[in-house]
Amino acid sequence: MEPLGEKEIRASFVNCSKGEARRLALPPGFAETPWDDLDFLGWRDPKAPERGYVVARRQSGAGELVGVALRASAGARRSLLKSSICSVCVTPQAGSGITLFVAPRAGEAGRQGNSVGLYICADLACSLYVRGRKTSALARRFEESLSPQEQNERTLRNLHGFLDQVSATA
Repeated sequence: MEPLGEKEIRASFVNCSKGEARRLALPPGFAETPWDDLDFLGWRDPKAPERGYVVARRQSGAGELVGVALRASAGARRSLLKSSICSVCVTPQAGSGITLFVAPRAGEAGRQGNSVGLYICADLACSLYVRGRKTSALARRFEESLSPQEQNERTLRNLHGFLDQVSATA
């Protein structure tokens, strides 16, 4: 992923007001973000841990930048003894490593309370798991016949499907 600036990130959000985007906390250590290891930027708000944010390019290169504000589901915490799989990067995690995040839809639908949910890595670090830069509590990913490049492409396809649902105004 190409490095992004603060203004560019804040302007990308499609499902919150400009004021909310202006007030959101950028990722801790933003200046040291490992851009070369990311397919998208995802982070939890350190001041409000139930909030998360995802920013991605719709197409590789200079495609449209789309940011989505998320809220972690308030449901019961899952057992550490049970595992789940991220819907984006297909990384197996201990139950607490996967969280249901809910995003209000963009536009009028979101203002009416319509939202979309997704089970995703709780730390929103899918790109790092796919690249092996980070490991889950289960310590390893599945053996796959897909190449690392194909796994990255699948991760982006899965994320873009979610972003399409959030961004749809019809």
